Amino acid sequence: MVKSMTGFGRYEYLRGSKKFTVEVRAVNHRYFDVNIKMPKKFGFLESEIRAEMKEFLQRGKIDLFVTYEDFGERTAALKYDEALAAEYMDGFRKMSEQFGIENDMTASRLGRCPEVFSMEDPDIDEEEMESMLREAVRGACEQLSKAREKEGEALKTDILDKLAVMDENVSLVEQRYPQIVAEYRAKLEDKVRELLADTQIEEQRIASEVVLFADKICTDEETVRLRSHIQTMRQVLTDGGAIGRKLDFIAQEMNREANTILSKANDLETSNIAIDLKTDIEKVREQVQNIE
Repeated sequence: MVKSMTGFGRYEYLRGSKKFTVEVRAVNHRYFDVNIKMPKKFGFLESEIRAEMKEFLQRGKIDLFVTYEDFGERTAALKYDEALAAEYMDGFRKMSEQFGIENDMTASRLGRCPEVFSMEDPDIDEEEMESMLREAVRGACEQLSKAREKEGEALKTDILDKLAVMDENVSLVEQRYPQIVAEYRAKLEDKVRELLADTQIEEQRIASEVVLFADKICTDEETVRLRSHIQTMRQVLTDGGAIGRKLDFIAQEMNREANTILSKANDLETSNIAIDLKTDIEKVREQVQNIE
């Protein structure tokens, strides 16, 4: 299966009064780059989340967002720090004595001092939280994976269509080569006749010149390698998996052969075909960048 590197997945996992919601977004990237945003109290589970995601994703820049809700009657407790309150009161007493001012501290004022009162989350069952969060992450990654597979298949179809067109253009290059050589020989013979008038043409000399020309513009090696690359890319797409880097390398090699064909072209028609090949190869390379 061919997978794109872009997609979105969302999953909600509810157990009792507790609910995890996980959203995951992915875009193109050369490596596996994960950014996780979640409540601090679940930070101890980050390595487990990454391990879970690696089962579904090989490459891409991935942003994962975790939200947690507890619909129970009591989700937080009020904490009173007696020691800190005593320190505040001692400090206010010393200020009053030092500066000769009234100590007008009241309980309500003391309660507004930083950290005297704070909200404290109740103790959590770490094993339960890990189990629930793993399920939520797995569900979101499955949704993301389905979206990536759907887009990946569309990319595969598009690339295969372009490979078919490239195959046809390679055939045109191969068909055009003997015609170019024949046309060159005819032009060469006409020029020699024009220069030598009635003098007999040296067929051996003509043949030697034609051979040199044919060797100079010969693209047999390039077209053979290009066909091989096209077939290899088809096979890789059929095999599927994490193939993006391999496809990109093949596309680079295809572009190298097309450049050589264009540089050897001594004919407008062949040049145009080579330009079409390069254009299609570049389109394939752009599509390949989206494949995992």
